[in-house]
Amino acid sequence: MSQGVIAVYPGTFDPITLGHEDIVRRAAGLFDQLIIAVAVAHHKKTMFTLDERLALVGDTAARFDNVSVAPFDGLVRDFVLACGGKVMVRGVRGVTDFDYEAQLAGMNRHLAPNVETVFLTPAATLQSVSSTLVREISQLGGDVAPYVSSAVLQALQAKKQARAGV
Repeated sequence: MSQGVIAVYPGTFDPITLGHEDIVRRAAGLFDQLIIAVAVAHHKKTMFTLDERLALVGDTAARFDNVSVAPFDGLVRDFVLACGGKVMVRGVRGVTDFDYEAQLAGMNRHLAPNVETVFLTPAATLQSVSSTLVREISQLGGDVAPYVSSAVLQALQAKKQARAGV
């Protein structure tokens, strides 16, 4: 394990999926401290409020002694530097993600030259899972249980019932 290295795993996590959880588990084993940074996400219309996303991500973080959760707004670079972070963790599912993430990593290197970006891929069985697909499948009545924790599944079902007026 690296000595004294703080890593930040930023994202919207709307909702957190088992793919995200796999990245958290592996990153927690690589770094002394992992902060899951949940974006306020003014630029997106999220299904879950910031507080709901923080709570759901907190369920995952609670399983690890060296993982915490915090909200952030603005440039992730500013959040990473304010936390004393040296590494930004990014999940990459495939070539499309890699192309975008490589561009983002290059820009982040320009903005914060002392912060490294580390790419981790989720388990092969989770590489097709995205928060967007989970939300869409759930809202259309499909089964997302294989892709999310039981707490997230319950939260998705509650959102669906609320929209249906149940």
